[in-house]
Amino acid sequence: MGKKRIFSGIKPTGDLTLGSYIGAIKNWVDLQNEYQCLYCIVDMHAITIRNDPAVLRRRTLEQLAQYIASGLDPKDNIIYLQSHVSQHAELSWILGCYSMLGELNRMTQFKDKVRKGSNNLNAGLYTYPVLMAADILLYQADLVPVGEDQKQHVELARDIAVRFNGIYGHTFTLPEPFVPKVGARIKSLTDPETKMSKSDEDPQGSVYIMDTPDQIMKKFKRAKTDMENRVVFDPQKQPGISNMMTIYASATGKSFDQISSEFDGKGYGVFKTAVAEAVIELLRPIREKTDSLLSDPAYLAGIYREGARRAEKLAVPTLNAVKEKIGFVAK
Repeated sequence: MGKKRIFSGIKPTGDLTLGSYIGAIKNWVDLQNEYQCLYCIVDMHAITIRNDPAVLRRRTLEQLAQYIASGLDPKDNIIYLQSHVSQHAELSWILGCYSMLGELNRMTQFKDKVRKGSNNLNAGLYTYPVLMAADILLYQADLVPVGEDQKQHVELARDIAVRFNGIYGHTFTLPEPFVPKVGARIKSLTDPETKMSKSDEDPQGSVYIMDTPDQIMKKFKRAKTDMENRVVFDPQKQPGISNMMTIYASATGKSFDQISSEFDGKGYGVFKTAVAEAVIELLRPIREKTDSLLSDPAYLAGIYREGARRAEKLAVPTLNAVKEKIGFVAK
């Protein structure tokens, strides 16, 4: 029996954060030897918001470089750009015809944008989950590494697959969400009740992979803490310190109990500095390798072209099977 298949992707709509690395990419690296992995830069999802075209291109290539710099081997993994594999868009349209309005109306991310009064409520934002379902089902993915906030999208992909399979016979593998136990949801340094995000309006709340050591140290020293002045993991009473303990645990491999013992009686100032230093050393080689890769655009172009070729080889059989089952005439 062959390896199980994993699909995951990140939008190039902002600079990758420490949360992106700990919550997603670091786990991808750990999975690459055990699974057949497709890691996509989902640039088609990115255009649901308005982007400066030059910035979108820059961030797309930076993200590709950061994937590789973080330890994803382009030979062992299929690393590619979503817009280079047209089968994503084709399958998305077909699956949209097997998605119910009630399902899309329940998607929390779209509801949040409506609630916040977004002035760009386009159809792409509404059908975004269908494209995500196509991303996953196109490759017969068994597992989808996601944060807790994305599990709903994997559930929709399963619902669509069950519906399609029920009508036409087995066509799609039913994917399962894969949520890491530690570090799956790193919170903002300035508002530990919210997720650290590429789109955070407060840049002090997010540590970016390409931040300098000085920038990282300053952000942690300004990070919101709690009144108790004890380094104890308690997300309810001490969300700020618990968030930093999660970061420190991910950067060092230490348990929460070990961290509490290490900083018993030392105060928040000492702890903040230690967390910052651990993050600086965690990100330093990634930042330096990213800079090196970006200086060789021909190498990166070779990676994304070969990745698209390999992805398309897997995507075409699924799409052709779908087209045949729904009654399209073959070429």
